[in-house]
Amino acid sequence: MKVKEIMTADPAVCTADASIADAARLMSTHDCGEIPVVDNRETRKPVGVITDRDIACRAVANGKGPDTKVADVMSNDVVTCEPDADVQDCIDKMEQYQLRRIPIVDAQGRICGIVAQADLANKTSHRETARVVRDVSQPTQVTL
Repeated sequence: MKVKEIMTADPAVCTADASIADAARLMSTHDCGEIPVVDNRETRKPVGVITDRDIACRAVANGKGPDTKVADVMSNDVVTCEPDADVQDCIDKMEQYQLRRIPIVDAQGRICGIVAQADLANKTSHRETARVVRDVSQPTQVTL
């Protein structure tokens, strides 16, 4: 099975200069927990992602208000996959980087979709979904 068969196509995106309130509204409107952050709305090249957890832990928990820019709390390291990749390749990346969601980029590097654990749950076996959830949810190793 290919990623394009399970991905949510044309996801909502925002730019780094948007407010976290704007990002939260997009999450609410589109019933999702992650918004890809793009360089601009025309090229849709990913520069980061913002999650509901980023807003809660990096903004609200630190006293930052709703006008805080997405750039101030987003994750800058973007791991992506391609629509023609095998779903297993996408799963491998999700497990390796402990990602609950992964943006999908086309041949020009533009956001064209997103794969979330829910997409896996709806389109793959229950056993595969359970394994991914378990592996993604493992605590990270802290090196001192």
